[in-house]
Amino acid sequence: MQVTETLNAGLKREFKVVITAADLNKDLDAKLVDIAARAQIKGFRPGKVPVAHVRNLYGKSAMAEVIQTKVDEKSREIFAERKLKPAYAPDVKLPEDEKEVNAVMDGKADLAFTVASEIVPEFEVKDFSGLTLQKHVVAASDEAVDAQLKTLTESYKNYEPKKAGAKAAKGDRVTMDFVGSIDGKEFDGGKGEDIPLEIGSNQFIPGFEDQLIGAKAGDDVTVKVTFPANYSASNLAGKDATFAVKVKGVDAPAETKIDDDFAKKIGFEDLSKLKDMVKSGVEREHAQLTAMKLKRDVLDAMDKDYSFDLPSKLVEAEFETIWKALTQEMQKAGKSFADENTTEEKARADYFKIAERRVRLGLVLGTIGDREKVEISEQELQQALITRARQFPGQEKQVFDFYRKNTNALMELRGPIFEQKVVDLIVSKAKVTDKSVSAEELKKLVEDEEEAA
Repeated sequence: MQVTETLNAGLKREFKVVITAADLNKDLDAKLVDIAARAQIKGFRPGKVPVAHVRNLYGKSAMAEVIQTKVDEKSREIFAERKLKPAYAPDVKLPEDEKEVNAVMDGKADLAFTVASEIVPEFEVKDFSGLTLQKHVVAASDEAVDAQLKTLTESYKNYEPKKAGAKAAKGDRVTMDFVGSIDGKEFDGGKGEDIPLEIGSNQFIPGFEDQLIGAKAGDDVTVKVTFPANYSASNLAGKDATFAVKVKGVDAPAETKIDDDFAKKIGFEDLSKLKDMVKSGVEREHAQLTAMKLKRDVLDAMDKDYSFDLPSKLVEAEFETIWKALTQEMQKAGKSFADENTTEEKARADYFKIAERRVRLGLVLGTIGDREKVEISEQELQQALITRARQFPGQEKQVFDFYRKNTNALMELRGPIFEQKVVDLIVSKAKVTDKSVSAEELKKLVEDEEEAA
């Protein structure tokens, strides 16, 4: 094999590689012998198929496999021998001229191709044991627990029947029968009996609940609505519908006492056990915000400490990912750059800087993680996969199958775990002091930083 460096500029490297026909034929002969030993071909005993016959049958496809294996091996060796780390899978350009390709496939010509990639920049990892950080912590106050309990009662409301002739108001619960129709014809799924509906809960089609305000038990109400254009049932999406509603009862919300009886109603031994659960939940929520703030501070510190050339292809790919998500979100919200007090040109420049920051931090954290031998266990990866599958109820098996068959997708699950473990490592070696703040202060700090980002 002959290797010639044809480009060395900044982080860009390109090499011309020549693998002789003799080397290709040597590997091809070995592959054909192996195939002959295993092949089961009519007219020949197992293991007794002549190599020449195998060559006639499988020579072209076997040579294609030999070439692919050689190209992959040599592409890796080129960088490894020079102690260079490609920033992404190297770009390989094989010959395109049909005559040249046929000669190589026939084993009569050398294979010449180019391998190009940007390399991971070299930089000195700085000592982060002297890094000073503040950890913003929030105590789970009695007020926070009480507020959470009050919120919890909203999910377990008690209702009492209103007086005869009383009209339904927002917040009341209406029990009803209904039949829906489009152009005078009933449609599937448009009928219900004894259906409870809290007015203002937005459980039904937009506009439906508001038309029940003022209705009384025994009333017949005609409700006219338009199904949303993005409605899940495509046969109903965007269509006008009429519902004949029979109001059977109107109930008003009653005060829910937070006591032992309420705790037992939702499955707890008593109120103290319920409060313990709620307090743990509040503490977890605060801990998540604390971790988010601390991680952001670590990343900001790393960003300030490092400045080096970045692989342009990585930055461009990261920018395209960010820009695609941004424009899709803006389109969905019906917003323009003018609505955000900016221009597309300025927004592109701003988000390109964000892409550069992400790539820089990724390289820094990756280098620190490699140096400190940070590893992701199979158990951690499995837990991440379970968490992802739970985001798609009823489709868990498809999610598991997808990730097990797609290595790149599985790598996407590894990334956040690896990043967090490196951040945790940095925090463990830094000088961290606790700072007590209120929940509101911590939330504002996190929100302000997310908005700034």
